[in-house]
Amino acid sequence: MTKLRDYVSLLKLRVVLLLDATAVGVMIPAAHGHPSFTAILAVLFGGTFAAGGAHAINCWFDRDIDAAMYRTRRRPLPDGRIPAWHALALGIGLIALAFATLWVGANLLAASLALAGALVYIFVYTIWLKRSTPQNIVIGGAAGAMPPLVGWAAATGRLDLTALAFFAVIFFWTPPHFWALAQLIKADYARANIPMLPVVAGELSAKRQTVVYAALTAAVSTVPFFTGSAGAVYLAAAIVLGIGLVGIAVLDREGRRWTRRLWTYSMVYVALLFLVFAVSPFIP
Repeated sequence: MTKLRDYVSLLKLRVVLLLDATAVGVMIPAAHGHPSFTAILAVLFGGTFAAGGAHAINCWFDRDIDAAMYRTRRRPLPDGRIPAWHALALGIGLIALAFATLWVGANLLAASLALAGALVYIFVYTIWLKRSTPQNIVIGGAAGAMPPLVGWAAATGRLDLTALAFFAVIFFWTPPHFWALAQLIKADYARANIPMLPVVAGELSAKRQTVVYAALTAAVSTVPFFTGSAGAVYLAAAIVLGIGLVGIAVLDREGRRWTRRLWTYSMVYVALLFLVFAVSPFIP
């Protein structure tokens, strides 16, 4: 059982749960309140396989970094509890399974988008950007922004401005979320020689850029109202949640206490925003 937990931990299922929520959350409004049950299952399982597989390969490639960081040194690969090649094989197998699941259960567009997200996370973020530039999480954030596109494509067979708006929400939200975490554990990143923005440019620069990305997140979150995909209740929620995100980002200059609040609130922000959008077809 302990060995099984070690393999499952490679998938980083807590992160996957949030990604799946953003994919499924857009499916209900996209299908006008009646998405195909088969498509929902395909997105849940296919999305989990794609993200989990990408995470497993990330664990394989970054095992030297994980060994250098206090937060991650007890993970299965740096601790030697699992052979490294097992993580690589698991990741490749899950990504292939994800593509097949989404193609059969939804459509080729959804499957291709999920595959693209996994490849961006592996090759663009993990292998290329993470170790080379403080903008790693900005550009690499495109991988985490794919699930809303996958869900929309699975429900409709196409993409439109609303789907792209939710891609932009996650894309712009990612830097505030991860830079908040990076500020909390910047000593760990510095020890592993990872050029996260708070380590390279300092906390003040990171916090200034965080405010900009938080404001962009709040702005693009209102687009579904103007495309007619959501009503006034969603717009009100998006505005209130966005004000909270920007406000906490501004107050973040007061130190670690607010930084931790920003990291926590950013997760609550995404969960509530997509929840309100998901139920919007049923709100008069």
